[in-house]
Amino acid sequence: MSRRALRRLRGEQRGQEGPGLGQLGLDPGSECAREGGPPPAPGKGPRGPPRAGVSNRFELIPAEESEDELPAGEERPDTRLSEGDTAGGNQEGNKDRSKEGAVTEETDGDGRREGQEAEQPDRTPASSIKPRKKKKKRKTKKNAAGETVEDNDLEDIDSLLERIEDPGLAPQSQGGIITDSRPLLYVEHRNLNPENELKRYFGARAVLGDQRPRQRQRQYVRSMWLTAPKNTWPRYSKTGITMQLLDTRRGVQHFTFEHHREYQQVQFKFLDAVESMDPNNIVLLLQMNPYHVDSLLQLSDVCRMQEDQEMARDLIERALYSLECAFHPVFSLTSGACRLDYRRPENRAFFLALFKHLMFLEKRGCPRTALEFCKLILSLDPENDPLCVLLLIDFLSLRAREYTFLTRLFQEWESHRNLSQLPNFAFSVPLAYFFLSQQEERPELERGQAREQAARLIQLALIMFPSVLMPLLDHCSVQPDARVASHPFFGLNAQISQSPALNQLTSLYVGRTHALWKDPAVMAWLEPHVHEVLRMVEAGDALVQEAEHKRKIRYQSAPRNIYRHIILSEMKEATAALPLEVTSQPVMGFDPLPPLDSIVSYTRPERTSHPSNESSLSLFFRSLLPNFNLQGDIRHNGDDEAGAVQDLNQGVNRLMAAMRDMLANIQFQEPPRDDNPEGDGDWD
Repeated sequence: MSRRALRRLRGEQRGQEGPGLGQLGLDPGSECAREGGPPPAPGKGPRGPPRAGVSNRFELIPAEESEDELPAGEERPDTRLSEGDTAGGNQEGNKDRSKEGAVTEETDGDGRREGQEAEQPDRTPASSIKPRKKKKKRKTKKNAAGETVEDNDLEDIDSLLERIEDPGLAPQSQGGIITDSRPLLYVEHRNLNPENELKRYFGARAVLGDQRPRQRQRQYVRSMWLTAPKNTWPRYSKTGITMQLLDTRRGVQHFTFEHHREYQQVQFKFLDAVESMDPNNIVLLLQMNPYHVDSLLQLSDVCRMQEDQEMARDLIERALYSLECAFHPVFSLTSGACRLDYRRPENRAFFLALFKHLMFLEKRGCPRTALEFCKLILSLDPENDPLCVLLLIDFLSLRAREYTFLTRLFQEWESHRNLSQLPNFAFSVPLAYFFLSQQEERPELERGQAREQAARLIQLALIMFPSVLMPLLDHCSVQPDARVASHPFFGLNAQISQSPALNQLTSLYVGRTHALWKDPAVMAWLEPHVHEVLRMVEAGDALVQEAEHKRKIRYQSAPRNIYRHIILSEMKEATAALPLEVTSQPVMGFDPLPPLDSIVSYTRPERTSHPSNESSLSLFFRSLLPNFNLQGDIRHNGDDEAGAVQDLNQGVNRLMAAMRDMLANIQFQEPPRDDNPEGDGDWD
């Protein structure tokens, strides 16, 4: 009998009995004797018990790996799962012996692979292998199903991303109002960068241009959210400003900026430079302290008055960079749960820098970025709103076409903030609903509901604030019809009879947003509602009487934050309507109209000289000689009369010395000498 027949016969026996002889580590000669098989060939038997049937001990390692790497279509013997042929204890013992390397197989020229080939065709499917086959099939099905599930998950992720990017696919609430699960004043970091908005409008190549190679040579590696540092800026060093966490109440964290002693000394020098009324002193101070925030804000106003808009914007960005470097580690710009108290003078610079920065962004043509900064300012103190950005946020929302945000803000804050009593919200919200109703990608039901909301709210706005219509049409260069122009409800009487505070609000809104109403479609939508309001007025509707009563009771005087907003906005129509008590006091760009209940942490030391006590003669010489100071060395001690007399004598001596210097420096220029007094005669 040939060797191959012997191997086949031996493999058949191993397949029927479960574990093979080589796997169990038994002696093939004795096993075959018990089973009735032929003895092994001469010269091929085992030399010793540790090396039974193995010519190379390291053949056991790839043999075990090759069994694990069989193709899916082939079957491999797995004695660990056999339950019908052998008991559990025998399997464990056989497994331990197989680990010791006692494998008895024939190792002829073809090697162990021929033994496996001989086993595979003659192996019959035993009952112990059936569960294994089913398990493998189920595993294959699970893998296939798992791939299908992963593909579906990818499709779901893509659809979710499209839904997030497309505001028209956002979930709806009752009444056709689109809602968002995020907080109302949630700020996105990507929207704080104006370059991202400009890239959407003009493309990255047009915005960046040749700036990409230069960015590799940037010295600043710190990533900032509010502004990006520039190569032209001085190298940043610690300025002495830090931020501290005061407390946490109801999930809201309250922070404050703090000035160290060195920064306080620079602040005192800055106040002296402001009182000198010389911008060059502020420039000199910035040369020594290039990141002093109040100096940057004040000098930015000076540059803006001199029509240097680029330098003014650059100074504001540098101030924001200096303040952002001092942020607390847990201070978040996006959460909407961090607060700063405007009553503290250290915090006001951050509010003012953000406001002036968003004004530059709006003029630059980045309304979406400006809206994000406006939301950031409002989130720092939403209860008090020290800069009254609620008078601006509706305009930025309309310009950025964020109609959903504006309607959501109105619905969530109307109950506790009474936003409908502000002229800007009373007119901008129905305009936002009108624009929503014109979007064809929205469902027809939602468009119809938005159209109804717009009609109802614009009529209420015209009834509550009739003095807005005629100035608005005048700015839009629209001539009203005879009925509207001659009716007293919208005529000149409506503008004269309103209070000064209401006149400031209406003038601010008309001067700022009149360009949004110039659209012919908007005017065509407004016209029938104006006639409907006139019909209600002539019919004596109760809403008209109620609105007139509210106008008389409310709007008696504007709060201080509205005056501060009008001053910072620099709207000519609104600035002209400011009361005398506001325009008569000096207004500084670094702190316009400070709160009356300020929380002062440190005070400025009293100055040694008091120019108000100087005589008129001393003031005259001071105007001629700025270095002259008659009372510079006077000691304020009324008990020491001798010292006072001596100081007076020294002041007179300094006055005489100053006069001598002035007379010595006076030089009279001689008139030009005429070399030919008689002249050359006539010109002919």
